[in-house]
Amino acid sequence: MTTDRTSAAPRPTAGALHLVEASTTQPRSVDIDDYARQMTTHCPYLAPSLQRGLTHWTVYRADGDAEAVEAELFHAGAQAAEWIRPLLNRPHGVLRCENIVLVGEVPGTRHRDLLAWPHWVLKNLYGPVGVMFGKFYAGEEEVTTAGHRTPAAPASFLPVRAAVRRRDPQFLRATPDLAAAIAAADDDGRDVFEHIPTEWKEIRTWARHLLPPTKPSPSSPNTPANPPRSSS
Repeated sequence: MTTDRTSAAPRPTAGALHLVEASTTQPRSVDIDDYARQMTTHCPYLAPSLQRGLTHWTVYRADGDAEAVEAELFHAGAQAAEWIRPLLNRPHGVLRCENIVLVGEVPGTRHRDLLAWPHWVLKNLYGPVGVMFGKFYAGEEEVTTAGHRTPAAPASFLPVRAAVRRRDPQFLRATPDLAAAIAAADDDGRDVFEHIPTEWKEIRTWARHLLPPTKPSPSSPNTPANPPRSSS
């Protein structure tokens, strides 16, 4: 049986995300239908997931400073992953997708920066047990590994879904260790938080050791401020 230790950890950041809509297939606060339909041409699993009502959206509004919003996005992602884990081995489990949508603004901080560290930590924590995290930013197009442009997302969000062991490692060429972990993913019921801290600042510090090495340069001689970009 899986556990979500973040639910028991101290959360001084609680309240930095305001729940706008609980998990639903038809969110009213963001117009996602046309975008989802267009994305079916890029994701072979999305159309059958939508048809079976297995793609859900939970909408949050930022209501705190950048670090607190990051911490709460991480917490929301962990909750979604722990909810989805036991469902992945059930019928149509590979089609389940929980999307964490972020609306609202944090002055001086882009959504891209707010999502970067939660996405990086969650992907590394849950990849080895077969849960994949992606990231999309409001108003920005993405380019697939085949060079195709995807439509601009109407809102920023973190998708949480089953890892596709044959396909997903192709998106992670910049992070070969993570690609290898996902290719060999197996959910043995472990507590993914067993050997890491529970406070967001400490978790982020822990996650820095997972960053791939970078070549030093005059402009960035030290560890990068954000994780490397990798496709979802």
